Amino acid sequence: MTGVRIREARPEEFEALGRLLVDVYARLEGFPGPDEQPRYYALLANIGEFTRKPEAQLLAALDADDRLLGGVVYFGDMAHYGSGGSAGTLVHASGIRLLGVAPAARGLGVGRALTEACIQRARERGHARVVLHTTRAMQVAWGMYERLGFERAPELDFMQGELPVFGFSLVLRRHPFP
Repeated sequence: MTGVRIREARPEEFEALGRLLVDVYARLEGFPGPDEQPRYYALLANIGEFTRKPEAQLLAALDADDRLLGGVVYFGDMAHYGSGGSAGTLVHASGIRLLGVAPAARGLGVGRALTEACIQRARERGHARVVLHTTRAMQVAWGMYERLGFERAPELDFMQGELPVFGFSLVLRRHPFP
């Protein structure tokens, strides 16, 4: 998308980004709503809290007029990833969580730009791979991740209540040690 900028979110943007993510996830057909998963939606609403975790960054996508288009959390240390399953035990890996794009900005490459910014951070750290999780309700994101080279990693799958959550991995280099 021409004119989209990715940068670390500023504290004064945390609340608006949280509202955007709550709205995005609540609209997903087939995804549990706020009444079904109140803790998950509280996590989204308070997305800025992730910036307190070591080596985590909350990235924001903005247009040329500084309008918030979306966001994502990047983890440079998987010990703080905090999702279910075994992902938190991975070394030489970066993680991506809670990507969301405003409905008005969908199809404009915002999600791809956010994902590529995370991949670039992982490369800069010398990590061997990038991992993320998604659900069947997130088919647009699922397809984008596959087009970017992510492959299913069933060993990272887990259940979030009754919701199956699927792991994906993008190999950046075959050997985890330099």
